[in-house]
Amino acid sequence: MNNSAFPESLSFPQAIAATQSLMDQINSNQLSELEAQQQISSILSSKNGGRGFFVAYLTSDMAWADNPSEGVLNGLKSTQEMSCELLVKNLAMSSAMIVAHSLNNDSDNVAGSEKVYRRTCNLIRQLNLQLVNEKLQELQNTIKNGRGEYQQFIERWCYNSKQKKAIQDAISEFLI
Repeated sequence: MNNSAFPESLSFPQAIAATQSLMDQINSNQLSELEAQQQISSILSSKNGGRGFFVAYLTSDMAWADNPSEGVLNGLKSTQEMSCELLVKNLAMSSAMIVAHSLNNDSDNVAGSEKVYRRTCNLIRQLNLQLVNEKLQELQNTIKNGRGEYQQFIERWCYNSKQKKAIQDAISEFLI
């Protein structure tokens, strides 16, 4: 399968399904690293594709997702703008949801959010991209100043002060 295997603009559900199929193929060693990289690049070529990829990848029950291969990392690097934006948002959402689920005594969802948080942090560290740091700084500034690049994102999810603090704490793990 190559880049042309996916429609130019996947829907969100199609992107989730494509990512799950891709992960099954990676898990059963059916793809080379280059093929995995190409398919990830193809999936992440649209906003819905990127969102669907990260939903499926970060929540997957496949243990190898905790240790992404070179093909996975290179696929994400080849789509830096999309990957970095979504990694920053997933870091924020997962850290905020850990707080929300903890307050609701929802241990199953706390565990799920912690897995997403852990995998997101791992990808950010392994990719080590300047663009991620820039976007993390923008998010931190938005929370600090109550306005900025991520204000619409913060308002859409109605994050409270405890959640914003958790997001800032998560960001501080990466920014010096």
